Amino acid sequence: MSSKLANPLNRRLLQELTRERVRDARALLQNGRYAAAHYLCGYAVECALKACLAKATNKHDFPDLEATKAAYTHNLENLLGSAGLKSALDNARKTNNALDVNWTTVRD
Repeated sequence: MSSKLANPLNRRLLQELTRERVRDARALLQNGRYAAAHYLCGYAVECALKACLAKATNKHDFPDLEATKAAYTHNLENLLGSAGLKSALDNARKTNNALDVNWTTVRD
C-alpha cells in the first residue's frame, strides 16, 4: 500500500472543496438547516485560507517546518495570519461593518 494520497491536497483541490462546501451550505440554508449551513461556511473559509497558503508554496522547495505545522489547524485566525491576510482583513473590517460582523460569526 502506497503512503501517497490518491489525490494530493493542493491549491486546485482546496479551491474545489471551497466551492463544494459553499454549494452544500446553500442547499442546507434553503432547507432550514441553519446550524449545519453555518458549520459548512466555516469549513469553506478554512479551505479557502488553506488554498491561499498552498499558492505561496513553490513546487520544488523543501517546506518550512513551522509554516507547515501552522497550516494543519482549524483555527481560522491562525490560518489567516499564516496566509498573510490578517492585516488586509483587519483594515477591511474597520470600514465594512457587515464584513466585521460576518467574520466574527464565521471565526467564532
